[in-house]
Amino acid sequence: MDTKILLENGTNELEVLEFKLDGNAYGINVAKIKEIITYEPVTPVPNAHPSVEGIFMPRDTMITAIDLKNCLQRGTSEPGGLFIITSFNKLDIAFHVDSVVGIHRVSWRDIIKPGSTVSTTEDGVSTGIIKFEDRLIIILDFEKIVADINPETGLKMTEIDELGDRERNDIPILIAEDSPLLNKLIVDSLRKAGYSNLIHTENGQQAYDVIQECKREGTLKEHVQCVITDIEMPLMDGHRLTKLIKTDEETKDIPVVIFSSLVNDEMKRKGAALGANAQLSKPEIGNLVHTVDKLVLDLM
Repeated sequence: MDTKILLENGTNELEVLEFKLDGNAYGINVAKIKEIITYEPVTPVPNAHPSVEGIFMPRDTMITAIDLKNCLQRGTSEPGGLFIITSFNKLDIAFHVDSVVGIHRVSWRDIIKPGSTVSTTEDGVSTGIIKFEDRLIIILDFEKIVADINPETGLKMTEIDELGDRERNDIPILIAEDSPLLNKLIVDSLRKAGYSNLIHTENGQQAYDVIQECKREGTLKEHVQCVITDIEMPLMDGHRLTKLIKTDEETKDIPVVIFSSLVNDEMKRKGAALGANAQLSKPEIGNLVHTVDKLVLDLM
């Protein structure tokens, strides 16, 4: 299946691949997918996590295969089905699924954020729900699934500890990140790095609303001098937010840092075309601080 469907930059749309497990519908952002292949036998890894089926080497590249059914506590997958090979956070991982239904183009505004009864900060693996025709498609949080299996793939907080004591900095920074856990980690990291004037929002729309309110009140410089944004967010994604900031005469000079698990060569080209000042992959929390340092120095 061709997963290389092109989207225009900054349109607030995404392509969702719908797949099935035990007859239930799940989804993944096509931007995370490298390819989809027929299941092939894997080599088990001794003492591996129960959700790790093993490793295999398509095209001479070693890939870890994850039993998604096991991750979702729905039993263990039998041989057969498909592997969805993904690439995010600088990792190539195959997820074992039963079948693939197709690709749907949707707006981020059409994605419903799960309520607390469906997903919590600590253990939820759903980032959104789409109502499509006669069914609900649950978009899974693949980054969290992988981080639960191997915490070393998440934000490397030790990089912040290695920065040591730093001077306090009052430059106002606006953050857009829909994951409550990652939002808190980013805020805590920046505060530990000395940045104390932070506004954190849950998505691009909330961040843009803050900017618009500051424009109306004439307080933009006091509240927003740098923006850090994720890409995947409900209501408004980070690319759309970047486009709106960079095409507005009043805000175009505000530095925008895209901090996302989706940052790869293709996404970097899209972000650069929209005017992003820097783009970093999410494990690189230390590099995020260094990048903000450089951008802030240009403002002083």
